[in-house]
Amino acid sequence: MNSIAAKLMQVRERIELAAIAAKRAPEDVALLAVSKTFPASAVEDAMHAGQSAFGENYVQEAVEKIQILAKFRSQLEWHFIGPLQSNKTREVAEHLDWVHSVDRLKIAERLSVQRGEFPNLRALQLCVQVNVSEEDSKSGVPLIEAEALCTAISTLPNVVLRGLMAIPAPNDDPALQGKAFAAVRECFANILAAHANEPGYQFFDTLSMGMSDDLEAAILEGSTMVRVGSAIFGKRDKIRL
Repeated sequence: MNSIAAKLMQVRERIELAAIAAKRAPEDVALLAVSKTFPASAVEDAMHAGQSAFGENYVQEAVEKIQILAKFRSQLEWHFIGPLQSNKTREVAEHLDWVHSVDRLKIAERLSVQRGEFPNLRALQLCVQVNVSEEDSKSGVPLIEAEALCTAISTLPNVVLRGLMAIPAPNDDPALQGKAFAAVRECFANILAAHANEPGYQFFDTLSMGMSDDLEAAILEGSTMVRVGSAIFGKRDKIRL
């Protein structure tokens, strides 16, 4: 068993224990392995250990890995989780499966139009990023603005509104971690309650929150997808494709 496989097993055990503690089914929490800055070979090792979903923060790096691992494309699901600039949306629309970091309608509209240029691809899955801690350095819309952006995205073609994503300010206190995640969960629940019967919200089911250091608190507060990098791949270094 290689080290990535062993670490994946440990993370899956953490997810299972956290879900059980929260009285949830472990299978209701998906694991997104954040492979940013790690080589394509590390992604392949994780794939052979049973991992299929991978998250990337940088467009060029993501596209290069997707191309390097093209022979495995049908087995892999690629998620873009970093800040996305307008001049990079076309590459994302062409190559990625999910985008977690939509924080402006303009970005969603560009992704919608550009995804339509590739009719062989299924609709791009989108999450709205919320800035739950209201940090100036973080992307995302304020919680109060999330519903309006979700509703605008829900009407666009070639994309599917899937839920919310959040990266709270780092905190070592599980209680404060939970407070931030609870605020995102409450926002998600309110949006769903208001729009549950609308066609554009048919697949609004994803709470992308929780990382290596706080996934237990996130799962306790309802996360359906945790984004874990260092606990799987180790300390980040310069990228080696």
